[in-house]
Amino acid sequence: MAGCFPGFTERPAQQRLAAEIADTVEARAILLAEAGTGTGKTFAYLVPILLSGARTIVSTGTRALQDQLFLRDLPRVREALGVECKVALLKGRANYLCHYRLEQAREDPRFQRGPLAAQLQQIVDWSRQTRSGDLAELDGLPEDSPLLPQVTSTAENCLGTACAFWNECFVVRARQRAQAADLVVVNHHLLLADLALKEEGFGEILPGAQAYVVDEAHQLPELAAQFFGEATSLRALTELATDVIGECRHLAGALASVQGPARALELSARAVRAAMEVLPARGTASRALAAVDVESAFAALVAALRKLSDTLEPLREATAGFDACRLRATLLLARLERWLATPEAALALDEARADAGNAATDVDADPDLRVSVHWYELTPRGFRLQRTPLDVSEPLRAHRERSHAAWVFTSATLAVAGSFRHAARRLGISQARELIEPSPFDWPRQALCYLPPNLPEPSARDYTRSVVAAILPVLEASGGRAFLLFASHRALREAEDCLRDAPWPLFVQGSEPRHALLQRFRASGNGVLLGTASFREGVDVAGAALSVVVIDKLPFAAPDDPVFEARLDAIRRAGGNPFRDEQLPQAVIALKQGAGRLIRTETDRGVLVLCDPRLRGRSYGRTFLDSLPPMPLTQSIGDVAAFFAGS
Repeated sequence: MAGCFPGFTERPAQQRLAAEIADTVEARAILLAEAGTGTGKTFAYLVPILLSGARTIVSTGTRALQDQLFLRDLPRVREALGVECKVALLKGRANYLCHYRLEQAREDPRFQRGPLAAQLQQIVDWSRQTRSGDLAELDGLPEDSPLLPQVTSTAENCLGTACAFWNECFVVRARQRAQAADLVVVNHHLLLADLALKEEGFGEILPGAQAYVVDEAHQLPELAAQFFGEATSLRALTELATDVIGECRHLAGALASVQGPARALELSARAVRAAMEVLPARGTASRALAAVDVESAFAALVAALRKLSDTLEPLREATAGFDACRLRATLLLARLERWLATPEAALALDEARADAGNAATDVDADPDLRVSVHWYELTPRGFRLQRTPLDVSEPLRAHRERSHAAWVFTSATLAVAGSFRHAARRLGISQARELIEPSPFDWPRQALCYLPPNLPEPSARDYTRSVVAAILPVLEASGGRAFLLFASHRALREAEDCLRDAPWPLFVQGSEPRHALLQRFRASGNGVLLGTASFREGVDVAGAALSVVVIDKLPFAAPDDPVFEARLDAIRRAGGNPFRDEQLPQAVIALKQGAGRLIRTETDRGVLVLCDPRLRGRSYGRTFLDSLPPMPLTQSIGDVAAFFAGS
């Protein structure tokens, strides 16, 4: 295999990984593979997959990685190998323009004037020439434009074969291309939908797939918990009310009967948000319902949703749009009732609906998924009600075994202190091939890990100010060029205040869209970027622009995360050790992700600054340090200055 693709002979780790993947595919086995930064794992799995001729689904963590894989990496490998095969890119339906909803938006008075009118016209003009309908083709349209959910569909509001635009539907065409392909690039959400045969408007992506490659596999268990759960939001409720009113344009006289119930739904949903204002940003359903006025507000919302559903019942046969709205109302009502019930009562509701053949039951039938936590999350103007399973290992195992295919799980951060035990448990894997290929970079020469001495405990009131004081000499030695990653937004804001008069350009998460912030940071040459957990992963800044990565605290999960707390409690009840089995390995993987931002190429040099004194003061600190690349450790700022002086 080394001679079949340019560059393989110079990368022994890549050769070994490719050979192991080839054997795994041939044996229809399972492989857990950690490939450190710079290994070249993308080519290492594309080459053997393409040479094998196996029908394959490759799943990545993000849309950006999907595009990179499909538009850049895959064409290069196919050309180098001279392999002819059909390939397809398939994204979630929210990425594709919906003709029906575009027509609805064009008739909506909200979009007839101002900036949104110009954006809508841009979409209309583009819709006449696009072949894929992928909204990523649109330049200049803001990622947070309120128009986007108005011109795309969801599984709930799609009209299906009843839609007048079915034969022109971009989602249908994308699915057809995928089903005819030999290799399909998807994201993890679509992979899960395909395995569960859960209706997302796609059906089975690649019938008879013989191999699955899951890149960024460390993300899969958390995404599976979201996927197998269910959610209801203020936005979903108010959009239903809006769509019901909009549908009246197609049926004379309908407005008189539906306007009142639709308006009542919107008002009651907003009343719930107002009642929840007294609550913390996140918490359990039981905590929310114990607050004054919250339970009564939800009771009014249930009544309003039921009233709208009943009102729409006689209109179902009038138009496909009203039929879809009626189904959405029924689904939202079922989800809301399950969320309001205790987990045991929710299980009884599911079983009763299933026994009655009720189409509103949209939860997977696997009873393991019913062991769930009911929780909420508040945003500045909205809410989200979640029902999340605590353990997805069994359904993942069942779906994988049903596929009878080869499975490759790979990531730069899949092992903890050289062991796949944690990843295997969460993925439901009892037996697998294993391979760890460390990063081929010269870490002892290219990097240094600095542990600032004499910092207070992370719980101290002045901890963040102490961190900033400790890293200022590092930034002076490096001339800026740093990521400062904080465990909380509060710490980020405090650090921003401390660094406001610093001599380096300051870039702060949330001040502008992420891609624009990174572009300006790269262009500055000496910037200091302040971010939180979202910047630990999926951010690639190669070269001298990023020469320092600072992590203020060990990234243990937030104590106010209801799902995480419930998961720890379940481990405790089962006789396990929550810290050893869940908290520690999850934090180690998160730290490895953050550290991975530092060295991206063979010529990069940089300093990783880990501020948390628990690395030296607690016995578990050694687990974190042993999981990092083999870079020298120091507590001397003089060593940091000498490192940069030698650049």
